[in-house]
Amino acid sequence: MQLNPYGVDAVLLAVALVRSPPTTPEDLEAVCRSADVVVDRRATKTDVREVRRLMDRWLEVVDATTDPERADRLNALLGEYAAYPRLTDHTSAWHLHYRDDRIPLSRVVAALVAVGTALHLAGRGMHRLGRCAASECTGVVVDVSRNGRQRYCSHACANRDAVRRHRARTRVGP
Repeated sequence: MQLNPYGVDAVLLAVALVRSPPTTPEDLEAVCRSADVVVDRRATKTDVREVRRLMDRWLEVVDATTDPERADRLNALLGEYAAYPRLTDHTSAWHLHYRDDRIPLSRVVAALVAVGTALHLAGRGMHRLGRCAASECTGVVVDVSRNGRQRYCSHACANRDAVRRHRARTRVGP
């Protein structure tokens, strides 16, 4: 039963923050708004530092090698940033928040990422988060595919890897 669509959008927000880490409060606000996060408080330089620290910790979740290790790392984030669920209608539509009200933007992002990642992994499978399979890439893969076999962070990486494999198969020896 799907309780909340928090998962995928929040995990994709984390990927966007990893790909292009914000350097200014305005950058952070722009990334959040582009992910449809309601920004009701101005971001600060402290928010930028905290979000960057959060992303380093989130990458430890991504890089975990076992399901229990991934769960332990994610549970630490949940314990630090998530609050009890609460109903809110600040956007004129009732929905759930997993955070306290009136907190800095960095903590809003942290709660979204922690809870969203947990919902994504619990709902789709613990294997649906990792690093790109292309050898020259360290991008993050959030597997949102129907069959659960997404291995690349982008079409470009998938295509480059397919070309590399094809050339390796068809290479003629001396």
